[in-house]
Amino acid sequence: MRSERAWAVLQTVLDPEVPALSVCDLGIVRDVLEHDDHLEVVLTPTYSGCPATEVIESDVRDAVTKAGLGPVRVSLRRAPAWTTDWISEEGKRKLREYGIAPPGPTMPEGGTPIRIVRRRAEPALACPHCGSPQTEKLSAFGSTACKALYRCLDCREPFEHFKAI
Repeated sequence: MRSERAWAVLQTVLDPEVPALSVCDLGIVRDVLEHDDHLEVVLTPTYSGCPATEVIESDVRDAVTKAGLGPVRVSLRRAPAWTTDWISEEGKRKLREYGIAPPGPTMPEGGTPIRIVRRRAEPALACPHCGSPQTEKLSAFGSTACKALYRCLDCREPFEHFKAI
């Protein structure tokens, strides 16, 4: 099936902001639909104002077309909103290896999404370089709005943390 081959191709399309992850690892590819005359790739952006969305759309379209699976149409599905829970376990492993602390879960196992009612203490964040839980937040924002900047107090290396949303 063309859709199965398209999924394999999409595993090779890297996120422009975190090139250690494919768009599938990131969980933004929601579906690949076969229509009579074209394939449709459905994407959910990480957030509605993400500046990488247009680049991702173009990269997805180009990769599927170059694989001989086109014509292809890319559509955006903004509901339900993307959540870091959609990042695959493989994606979280790749984030750690790239030097970015992956996000934790946004909801309890098997539970329903929790809306923040009051602030709660953030759990200790392990350093992706040495594994130490002795870390501190330097800034709520890193190189992009979806990441925060931390430093390990043991190995002294700075690192980014992909925020759970």
